[in-house]
Amino acid sequence: MNPSSTRSDKLRELKNYLLFLKDYGYTEIPQQVELQLGASKKADKKTSSSSTQNNPALLQAVQEELGDCTRCKLSEGRNKIVFGSGNPNADLVFVGEGPGKDEDEQGFPFVGRAGKKLTEIIEKGMGLNREQDTYICNIVKCRPPGNRDPEADEISACKPFLLKQLEAIKPKVIVALGKPASSTLLGRNVPITKERGTWHEFEGIKLMLTFHPSYLIRFYTVENRKAVHEDMKKVLEVLRK
Repeated sequence: MNPSSTRSDKLRELKNYLLFLKDYGYTEIPQQVELQLGASKKADKKTSSSSTQNNPALLQAVQEELGDCTRCKLSEGRNKIVFGSGNPNADLVFVGEGPGKDEDEQGFPFVGRAGKKLTEIIEKGMGLNREQDTYICNIVKCRPPGNRDPEADEISACKPFLLKQLEAIKPKVIVALGKPASSTLLGRNVPITKERGTWHEFEGIKLMLTFHPSYLIRFYTVENRKAVHEDMKKVLEVLRK
């Protein structure tokens, strides 16, 4: 390995991290907080439940039940069903509204611009590993035309599969990304700008409401970035308990 290239990579990573901190309004480097979600502590905690629940198999059963779904009109224009991705035994689940163009093409959630922003929030902001420490899915599994919000009949057709995903994973915390996800999980119209950052409960699971990453991209202000950062700090506090 070329030592100079390694040093260059490290400097680039450091520069990116410092820019990230600047974006979130930091004036000094915060002390690193270690959260061992993917290590032995988590394995010990979930060993007994995993052996009986077999979360990966349960999720696979939900996906097989979904099949080549034609339960709503979104199936007519989709390229691929976007079921979900991540760790089936994760303590943290992110729920968005629906796939976009990149997700529809690749078959995985949050892989476009909003996905990169979400990954940044998870890995740089929270110090977690996206694939190992979280599971990510949407309230609808097919792309709405023009990336519009999912309609009521589409949500109604797809919601049972979201509920079965969450039941299979049994996370410690769910983070609802944006108004449609928040409204679907709470069963009411949620004014997300007023209620983001607040704790709720879904089927006995703690539920945090926050802005969708695409909202941060459209309204890229220090206030909005710091708001989401504060929301994720609250999530980390619960995950550490």
